[in-house]
Amino acid sequence: MKIYLVGGAVRDRLLQRPAGDRDWMVVGATPAQMEAQGFRAVGRDFPVFLHPDTGEEYALARTERKSGRGYRGFVVDADPSVTLEEDLQRRDFTINAIACDEDSGTLVDPYGGVDDIENRVLRHVGPAFVEDPLRVLRAARFMARFAPLGFTIADETMALMRDVAASGELDALVPERVWQELRRALASERPSAFLRTLHDAHALAPILPELDALYGVPQRAEYHPEVDTGMHQEMVSDMAARLAPGDDLVGFAALTHDLGKALTPQQEWPRHIMHEQRGLKPLKALCARLKVPAEHQQLAEAVCREHLNVHRIDELRDATVLELLGRCDALRRPERVARIALCCEADKRGRLGFEEGDYPQGETLKRLHQAALSVQARDLDTTHLQGPAIGQALARARIAAIAAAR
Repeated sequence: MKIYLVGGAVRDRLLQRPAGDRDWMVVGATPAQMEAQGFRAVGRDFPVFLHPDTGEEYALARTERKSGRGYRGFVVDADPSVTLEEDLQRRDFTINAIACDEDSGTLVDPYGGVDDIENRVLRHVGPAFVEDPLRVLRAARFMARFAPLGFTIADETMALMRDVAASGELDALVPERVWQELRRALASERPSAFLRTLHDAHALAPILPELDALYGVPQRAEYHPEVDTGMHQEMVSDMAARLAPGDDLVGFAALTHDLGKALTPQQEWPRHIMHEQRGLKPLKALCARLKVPAEHQQLAEAVCREHLNVHRIDELRDATVLELLGRCDALRRPERVARIALCCEADKRGRLGFEEGDYPQGETLKRLHQAALSVQARDLDTTHLQGPAIGQALARARIAAIAAAR
């Protein structure tokens, strides 16, 4: 039995980045031998065990053979005769196909992963790459994480990604897994690289057609010097990641705020009147298809519907501001307002030449929200009021508080 540290832990060590979970691979062992040493079996699709002391995952070396559609369509062989090199060969990218000997610290790198890390190239290990459609999504998600380090995708890998997209295999991806990869990309430093990679691989349309439809749609150049709505969306997503690092709630709402621009009739281009209302239908369709959590969907709908109102909050009547807060459920969910403000700021600054601009509207929204929130029914004299009259009095008091906070 021989044990190796594999995968992301080795890669991140070579990149001098903070390591996440450590994964271990065991060569030359059987499940019975693992259990005899106190390891607890937890793998459903292949033999994985938890270390009795550390709780870290130890997987038996294995090979995989394609047997059906999708990323689950594989037959797994975890026989003790499977070699280290055979296990590494089934992995997606060379930078993830490096092992480190637990005892000596020696690297085992049969597929050139160390060179690709030094050259900042994301490259597939072998032709079996095309057998797992999930790898297209993983490539895009890795680019969201590693593009800031200078990584690019090897031309031959991009060609295989386009082959996978053309094959229709992406349709076999389960919604939960697509959402998992999207969510992780949105929490990364450069979500635009996720979108751009999928778009360049012709994979954005089958996976996120609502986003793909934004590319090629023009906007008014005086407000959007980048013109193309798809490029604007990339810039907004990156700005959201900059303003709220690691917050996929903000990331998702920022990602979907302009979906309605893809539905603007061409004769109305480059103007997009009512795009915030038009965007709700495709947003709800996307959320239903990917089974997006309710918290993400609710924030995204609020931002999609209200972002133009927040941009012009200084022009809104005090009563209109209270109505806006009510539509966002901001009096019952006060934590939502700061995220709405960040999404709107990302939209305003996610434009060519406006990246370093100020966004005082965000602070205004939060200040007026706090003013409204400070007034509660218990603070009012409702001795002679009943039913709806109490609510009306509360609304009047909150509107007065908003006016005073201007």
